[in-house]
Amino acid sequence: MKKLLALTLCLAGALPLAAQAQQGSAANFGPSQGDREFSLSGTGSSDRKFDNTSFGISGEMGWYLRDHFILGIRQSVNYANIESERLRDDFWNGSTRGYANLQTRDGRLRPFGGGSLGVIYGDGVRDSGFAGLEGGLKYYVLENTYVLGRVEYQWFFRRSSDAEEAFRDGAFAYTVGLGYNF
Repeated sequence: MKKLLALTLCLAGALPLAAQAQQGSAANFGPSQGDREFSLSGTGSSDRKFDNTSFGISGEMGWYLRDHFILGIRQSVNYANIESERLRDDFWNGSTRGYANLQTRDGRLRPFGGGSLGVIYGDGVRDSGFAGLEGGLKYYVLENTYVLGRVEYQWFFRRSSDAEEAFRDGAFAYTVGLGYNF
């Protein structure tokens, strides 16, 4: 219940940003083709029932191939303290993935969507590949600086033939952070 409340408060905190997006000219905000971006975010992940949650940090570097199309790489490190009837333990894990996103080209508020493909590894997870679908919002507070919120649905597999079946047993990862275009 606490986890759901925390997620709700994070999302509610973004509402004032959406309201401000309706004000002012946004002609000079955001990236152009050839620009790069770097972001640093707080991350979290949960199973489908929001049990066994972990938190961590994520950094990403992306390149704009077009004004609205970005390719990049993302690195995450997470810590979890898992409790169950049979187990109580601390775990560290990480993930490395490439991503591709499309986003709107105009305005301070820029919705985006895309996908990712990578690997997850560490103490608390089974080392495997994963694929993900993602969506979110970037809000430009300055010409090249933005606040971002992203939700990913990831599914895990050890062999490519397992990927389709694994979709139903995926997990959510959510991110809130800051980024900069240069």
